[in-house]
Amino acid sequence: MSDPLLDLRDIRKTFPSDTGAVRVLDGVSLQLNAGETLALTGESGSGKSTLLHLSGGLDQPDSGQVVLEGQDIATLDDSARALVRRQRVGLIFQQFNLVPSLNVGANIALQARLAGRHDADFTATLAARLGLSDMLTRYPEQLSGGQQQRVAIARALAPRPALILADEPTGNLDEETGDSVLTLLLDLVSETGAGLLLVTHSPRLADRLSRRAHLSRGQLEV
Repeated sequence: MSDPLLDLRDIRKTFPSDTGAVRVLDGVSLQLNAGETLALTGESGSGKSTLLHLSGGLDQPDSGQVVLEGQDIATLDDSARALVRRQRVGLIFQQFNLVPSLNVGANIALQARLAGRHDADFTATLAARLGLSDMLTRYPEQLSGGQQQRVAIARALAPRPALILADEPTGNLDEETGDSVLTLLLDLVSETGAGLLLVTHSPRLADRLSRRAHLSRGQLEV
């Protein structure tokens, strides 16, 4: 059996507060295989986003290992972790984080260009699958929320990353649009063979993924 794509081992993380250190994650271990989709649920403040950020090298744990494709990225410095994110991780947030000065086509291609893996044909295919082909010359301010989220998904997938991390990606969308966006995301993840770790507060959306894990008081219930 092959090694997992992502292997979180005994992750612990605290943050300072006015009353002292607050332990957000307390010995969390989790594995995600390539081609697998995993929903991470939990109450507000349970550490879901923190765990997602650690998985993508946006932050470092106090202790434990974050092993991505066999490499413990928790031991890397900031610049090395930034390179890992650029090359191997696709990030999708509730806030779309599109570059307002770039049109849709340039926003979609941005991450792939930074990774040195821009493929014009694949980018065009993504745009078509996501219903964006006739919007490539528009700018983010000219798009609806659902259209902006589809651009963010296309941008994350364009470099063909091994791991997709999505933090409440449909949280700013109405239910119908959110369902449509999630369907497209799951289809594209399946086709590219990436692993998907998705944070959501919605049990209904979580049920659409292949696995589900729940964070509570810094501990994981799988």
